[in-house]
Amino acid sequence: MADDPKTINELFQVAAERYRNMEFLRYKLEDRWISIAYDDLARKVKHVALGLHALELAAGDRIAIWSENRPEWNVADLAVLAIGAADVPIYTTQARSQVEYILSDSAAKAMFVSSALLPSALAIRSRLPSLEILICFDDVMADPRDQSVMHFKKVADKGRALNAKDPGLYDELREAVAPGDLASQIYTSGSTGEPKGVMLTHKNLTSNVLFTYRWLGLERERDIALSYLPLSHIFERAVWYFFMYSGTVIAYAESIDAVARNLVEVRPTVMTSVPRMFEKIYARILERGIASRFPRRQILLWSLGIAREWARLKDRNRKISPWLALKHKIADFLAFKKVRQSVGGRIRLFISGGAPLAPEIAYVFAGAGLTILQGYGLTETSPSISCNTEKRNRIGTVGPVIEGVSLRIAPDGEILVKGDIVTAGYFNAPQENRDAFTEDGWFRTGDIGFVDEDGFLTITDRKKDLIKTSGGKYIAPQELESLIKASRFVSQVVVVGNGRKFASALIVPNLDMIRSYGELKGLKYPSMSKLLTDPKVIDLMERQVNKYTSDLAGYETVKRIALLEEELTVDSGELTPTLKPRRTFIEKKYAAVIDKLYGETARRPEPIVSGG
Repeated sequence: MADDPKTINELFQVAAERYRNMEFLRYKLEDRWISIAYDDLARKVKHVALGLHALELAAGDRIAIWSENRPEWNVADLAVLAIGAADVPIYTTQARSQVEYILSDSAAKAMFVSSALLPSALAIRSRLPSLEILICFDDVMADPRDQSVMHFKKVADKGRALNAKDPGLYDELREAVAPGDLASQIYTSGSTGEPKGVMLTHKNLTSNVLFTYRWLGLERERDIALSYLPLSHIFERAVWYFFMYSGTVIAYAESIDAVARNLVEVRPTVMTSVPRMFEKIYARILERGIASRFPRRQILLWSLGIAREWARLKDRNRKISPWLALKHKIADFLAFKKVRQSVGGRIRLFISGGAPLAPEIAYVFAGAGLTILQGYGLTETSPSISCNTEKRNRIGTVGPVIEGVSLRIAPDGEILVKGDIVTAGYFNAPQENRDAFTEDGWFRTGDIGFVDEDGFLTITDRKKDLIKTSGGKYIAPQELESLIKASRFVSQVVVVGNGRKFASALIVPNLDMIRSYGELKGLKYPSMSKLLTDPKVIDLMERQVNKYTSDLAGYETVKRIALLEEELTVDSGELTPTLKPRRTFIEKKYAAVIDKLYGETARRPEPIVSGG
């Protein structure tokens, strides 16, 4: 619309004027939740922005942010954008070599940093002549004689003094920013090679927020969100802007480990997440149920079955019989109320992105009264391309294409998009920019998918991740992994087999469930690694894989498995910061394990325990 905000600066200004003294942010300090109103945040942003200007940082400069989630992160972000500079967000979990690469490649002149990361930032800065200033969020300083390292408050004080001298300067700076100006340079984590700097303009980000706002629509009076995904990722960052514009209260989780506790304390009505969290919640429900005595165990398992049956019919707009409806009400009373209470008791909807969510898990959540809306997007698309809504939600899909986005499917199945949301390109990477677009200007997402007759988009896999067997058959590993993860005995799975005769899987079992199974079967071993080699455990995992992939064609199924005792993590380099598997890295790390799976002497899915 003609009168819509055109930049993030305008977007924030509209929200600050609309909601003024209403609560916006909430964070925990010494066991007490502290609130920040819109007008208070606006003052902080103004002072920090003018402080940056006083430090001679200006339009076109790159300014990095390296910190965990906190209100100061967003103050820094909005302040950087207000002076026409572009921010470069960095994951706290990023390898130090990659942090140095990002700072060097972007030629960042300054960086906001938390106290925990300040020592690393100081070490890196010594090798980066372009990085002139470090601004620490906390009152923890390095050498007091080093004037290039300053406290966040000192920057704000400089801005406050400048505002007193020139009250109109802030508005002059932020209003000079144009829609086509660079707002953020986000380095994609990628699965191989050095990260690439995705350039997103104010127009990219603002249009995506407005499109999503009109697509989903959240009402201020009833929504509060718990935020725990890293703000350095475009998904949570764009959601933060969206919540800001819609008037939703945002509460920052203390940490990933504290999410379960914060859910009960904050009692959010809406929350963004990735499938891994839902998988963990589902696993925890099962663990507690299996550990319960008769009849609680039987009641839980019966209730989960009812949830799936009820949700599957409802999702397909099929008739639900009075008998099933009654059983669902009983299951809700006996089990699902407790499940909802464990996530705060007020969740209206979850928004999931970043990776596929197993339909079986989504059905359980839906049947328990917890709606999950899956969406799809990329850093390069600011990010949203499609999303389910409360009125149009189809499990197993990533929803219809949102307003303002054009989509088409290439002959090879790749999803192509156009629109104001699409990146201006990769920084200093002409060849990558040429490869990223078709001759007629469509952006290549690198994902394979299809749109059904009702307009719902389904993602089947990453184009580069497709496994081609030695027999010439193509297998979509993400689809297989999503199906296998529906098993309560599976925590993580990575399918391999490119250039091989068939697909195999590296599986991290749910160790608590395996332990319970071992006790049930009377299996006694001195360690988990020994238990995972027991023939009964092997047989169990084989049957689980076969059960959840039984509807696939023969060439698509997993023929052999290896059990990994150690969880795949970001810190170990096996997962990206957004919890996607780094397939090339994993295949190299477990090369000996994989080779053994395809050895001529292997007769059956053979478990090989890493770390054992």
